[in-house]
Amino acid sequence: MDATARDIEVTTDASRFDLEAIHGFLTTSYWAPGIPREVVERAIVHSLCFGALDGDRQVGFARVVSDRATFAYVCDVFVLESHRGRGVGKSLMAAIMAHPDLQGLRRLMLFTRDAHGLYAQYGFGVARYPDRLMEVFDPLPYGAGR
Repeated sequence: MDATARDIEVTTDASRFDLEAIHGFLTTSYWAPGIPREVVERAIVHSLCFGALDGDRQVGFARVVSDRATFAYVCDVFVLESHRGRGVGKSLMAAIMAHPDLQGLRRLMLFTRDAHGLYAQYGFGVARYPDRLMEVFDPLPYGAGR
């Protein structure tokens, strides 16, 4: 764990996650504005999740969607503003990259608007074949503004 985040514990034990804190952050994030609580709950149940805890307080979170054999998508990564700059994001990413179920994957992907420097430290870069990457994108999946 990063020296600046010594007091932070990263766990995959979902029983220790603070769903209120996770939902509260995600609902105001740039990537999931207005996300309903039940969608967050379902996403957590069906993903490999990492919680960053300062004592019992949820201060960060990351979710990985994966078949645990060939592919994984890292998403919903956040650190509370009060804990930014202390290595919490690095601790989350180190835990993800070291997790036994995420070893030997052919492809690990993510999207970010502003944390390229963090992810580059863990080997992420521009898509190898961006001309092959396609997506179906709904900017308002939760009905906001419709």
